[in-house]
Amino acid sequence: MQTEAFSELFPLFNAASPETLEWLLSIAVEHDYPSGRAVLMEDAWGNAVYFVESGWVKVRRHAGEEVVTLAILGQGDFFGEMAILDESPRSTDVVALSPVKLLSVSAQRFIQTLFKDPQLHHRMLQLMVSRLRQTNVRFQLRHQPSAIKLAHTLVYLGENYGVPSDDGTDIFNIPLQDLADVSDINVDETTKIMEKLTDKSWLTIDDANQVIHLNNIKQLTHLASKI
Repeated sequence: MQTEAFSELFPLFNAASPETLEWLLSIAVEHDYPSGRAVLMEDAWGNAVYFVESGWVKVRRHAGEEVVTLAILGQGDFFGEMAILDESPRSTDVVALSPVKLLSVSAQRFIQTLFKDPQLHHRMLQLMVSRLRQTNVRFQLRHQPSAIKLAHTLVYLGENYGVPSDDGTDIFNIPLQDLADVSDINVDETTKIMEKLTDKSWLTIDDANQVIHLNNIKQLTHLASKI
C-alpha cells in the first residue's frame, strides 16, 4: 500500500508526516479473519493497535454469561489505542462481523511513533475526543424513543463507514441483536422498527449480499435528530 492510499484510508493518519507513514507501513502486520472469528481476545488487549483495512468488527463486553455489543467499527477505524496506556484486565473482545482485514502495530512502536510525530499525536487526541462526544450523544439519547435511537445508529454507521451507491449509502447487514445492543433497545423493538423503515423505503435489506441500503439517509437523519 502506498503512503497516500494509507493516509486516505485511515483518517487518523491524515496529518502524519510522510516519514511516519512510511515507517508505520514498514512495521505493520496484516491479518485476515473470516466472519465470526474473534480477532482480539480479552487477554490480548494492550499488545497492539489495530486498524480496519476492510470489513466490519464488533467490540463486545462480557459480564458473566451475558455478552453485549458495545460498538461496531468499519473500514478506516482503529481499536486498542486505550489499552496500550492501561494495563488493567479487560472484559471485552473484538469479533469479525464480516470477513475482515486488519493492520496491527505493536504497542511499543506505536507509542514511539506518537512521541516522534506531534501532528499524529494531536490527531489521535482529536479522534478520541470525537469518540467521547459520540458516547455523550448516546447517553443523551437514553430516554428517547427506540426509533430515534436506532435511526441515530444507522446514520452514524452510514456517515462513518458507509459506501455510496445508486441506492444511497450501503452498510453491512449488521445482525439485529448487535444493532439493538449499540442502540440500547431490545431486539424485538429493533425488528419492528427495521420493518417499518423498510416499508417506508427508507432502507432496503439485501440478505444475499449482506448489505443494508440506506435509501433515504436524509429522512433517517431527520428522525435521529428529534431529541
